[in-house]
Amino acid sequence: MALAITDANFEELVATGKPIVLDFWATWCGPCKKIGPDIEALAAEYEGQAIIGKCDVEENDDLATRFGIRNVPTVLFIKNGEVVDKQVGAAPKATFEEKLKAIL
Repeated sequence: MALAITDANFEELVATGKPIVLDFWATWCGPCKKIGPDIEALAAEYEGQAIIGKCDVEENDDLATRFGIRNVPTVLFIKNGEVVDKQVGAAPKATFEEKLKAIL
């Protein structure tokens, strides 16, 4: 299951040193709902290899502002605390998986 990533726990997750896939979403966002099952599937498939989580932009202003999130869904791929890739908008699961494999 995808982890709930928040303003409060983000730095702690970065400190683990694992790659992070961070899905910025909102409850009212149709495309966010479309990719949700794919993000959940990746979280299960790559458990232990990467941290895969979701961040509700309406509840976590600090993270959304920090990363300049203007559109949802936006999925960031973070390695060593730095954003190395991103996907703005809905995409097939294979797109997310390819970007994740590139940072493992």
